[in-house]
Amino acid sequence: MRSALPVLLFISTFTTAAQEIHVRVDPSAPHADPGNEDRTVFPTIQNAIDHHPWPAPNSLGKDGKPARVYLEVAPGTYHERVIITQNHPNLTLIGTGRRPEDTVITNSLDAKQAGGTFFTETVQVNGAAFQADNLTFENTAGNTGQAVAIAVRSDRAIFKHCRFLGHQDTLFADYGRQYYLDSYIEGGVDFIFGNAAAVFERSEIHANGPGFLTAQSRTSPDQPTGYVILSSKVSSGLEPNPPNSINMGEGSPAPIRTIFLGRPWRPYSRVVYIHTELPADINPAGWNNWNNPANEKTAFYGEFGNTGPGANFLSRVPWSHRRLTSEQANQFLPQTFLRGTDNWNPIDEAARLP
Repeated sequence: MRSALPVLLFISTFTTAAQEIHVRVDPSAPHADPGNEDRTVFPTIQNAIDHHPWPAPNSLGKDGKPARVYLEVAPGTYHERVIITQNHPNLTLIGTGRRPEDTVITNSLDAKQAGGTFFTETVQVNGAAFQADNLTFENTAGNTGQAVAIAVRSDRAIFKHCRFLGHQDTLFADYGRQYYLDSYIEGGVDFIFGNAAAVFERSEIHANGPGFLTAQSRTSPDQPTGYVILSSKVSSGLEPNPPNSINMGEGSPAPIRTIFLGRPWRPYSRVVYIHTELPADINPAGWNNWNNPANEKTAFYGEFGNTGPGANFLSRVPWSHRRLTSEQANQFLPQTFLRGTDNWNPIDEAARLP
């Protein structure tokens, strides 16, 4: 009996690893219809999501967690809208090009065309534990109002080496815990918005017009949500006197021609910048109350250890007054801020992606 034990262990390990599903997306492949669920190559991302094989029930992957489905997407530009439903968890999208620029999911819808902001997204993610690596998510509507590149309502979501391109409302990070690593996010107005608990680490936040980098929407002080921009870089393409200034809204004295770190979409908005490089185009006031003085009593806006010409904390609006201590800043590190009751470790999981 003892001599058979190693063999049985080997078989068990092999079986577990085999439960992961790998399929490819290649535009040259034929379209899959219902009944073609045994296919492994699909012409579009949505076709692959709709018809890929599924892991066996309760099966585990190599990491001992629920088996994942991997969609390996060939380089190219995919003009499609992608919807990942709640009953589709543990999905990983991987661009197989050399760079995220090589694999692009793109569409062009703004709120006027679509009938509202939340019908404009190029990609919508609702399934838990979603992952993406080496991809670009894009909405090309431009400076025409709200136009979402991706809406993320996935708990334990990870985006690594990804790009998010748009203008107003580029990235709707709205639900659950989300971790963005080594990524690039571009927009002009409120282009990271929603009510997720999200950490953006070693990423570039690029303003392609004057406006507000974030519009976080925490609705009560007991919600564990907020945005953390960590060890990152804010950059901008603003001209010295940009013609594409933005009106701050009714009652504002003049359009703005600079960048604000954020404004509160909801009263208890929470955003912190930690060890991040801030450019000269940052408005010295830093934060805006969205023309509602009541928000000044409830929003939580903090900074710690930032650098660059836009990092002068002494010029900030007095109501932000959140110069974090090192102990406070540590509470916003991903391994703490995103841990949750299940002890999720986003750093370890992100390290398993290519």
